[in-house]
Amino acid sequence: MHVGQKQYEPVKEELKKRKMNIDSLDGIKIVPYIYELQEIMSASEILVCRSGATTITEIANLGKPSILIPLPNVSHDHQQYNAEVLEKIDAAKIIKNAELNASILNEQIGKILEKDTLNKMGENAKKIAIIDAQDRIYEEIKKLLTYKKT
Repeated sequence: MHVGQKQYEPVKEELKKRKMNIDSLDGIKIVPYIYELQEIMSASEILVCRSGATTITEIANLGKPSILIPLPNVSHDHQQYNAEVLEKIDAAKIIKNAELNASILNEQIGKILEKDTLNKMGENAKKIAIIDAQDRIYEEIKKLLTYKKT
């Protein structure tokens, strides 16, 4: 689990208060930053994350079921709208940031881990994948640059 540089120590301290060692949690690794994010995402069965545009694209391209927690108070609430794209096709579940707690998260993970649900959500995510997004963006930039030269 990537918690961010600023949150790593507070999370570590909170776990310590609960008599848990951040370095010895069974089945969970908590780190301040993940450099090989795509590899980690590929190896995961369920992705629990924010819902920025790039993240939504990666989830779809990898065909992974997800639990999305949109970052509140961002420009025009775009993370909520991004998350809804996957939720509407039954590829993700949304938990609002203010409603997030261990019980709700565990409940959602349990529901998704049912084999039929896990596979179905992953297949649904693939339906909106745009595998060549980088190539499309590159071609559009080339067009713009060519247009400005003339």
